[in-house]
Amino acid sequence: MKRYLAGAVAAVAFVGGIGASYAGDVVVLKPEQQTVVREYIHKQKLASVSLLGVELNVGSALPDTVELHTIDVPDVRYKYTVVGDHAVLVDPDTRRVVQIIE
Repeated sequence: MKRYLAGAVAAVAFVGGIGASYAGDVVVLKPEQQTVVREYIHKQKLASVSLLGVELNVGSALPDTVELHTIDVPDVRYKYTVVGDHAVLVDPDTRRVVQIIE
C-alpha cells in the first residue's frame, strides 16, 4: 500500500509540475516582436510610475490612474507603461500586466 501511495504522490507531483510549466510559458509576443517592442519602448524614454501598495507581477491589475501608452508596432494589441525600473505590457481591456520587459 505504501508503495502504491508513494507512486501516486510522485505522479501527481510530476503532472502538477508539467501543468505549472505550461501555465508560465504563455507567449504574449512573438520572438521577432520582442526585440522590436523592447527597442520601441526604450526609445520613448517614458517617465516611471510609482505604484505604492501594488505588487508588480504578471496578472496584476493597474489602477485607472496609470496612463497606458500605445505601442506603434504592427500586430501588437497591448499597451505599455513603465513601473519602477520595468516596462510592462498591459492588456488595455482588463488593465492586467501580461508581460514584464526586462
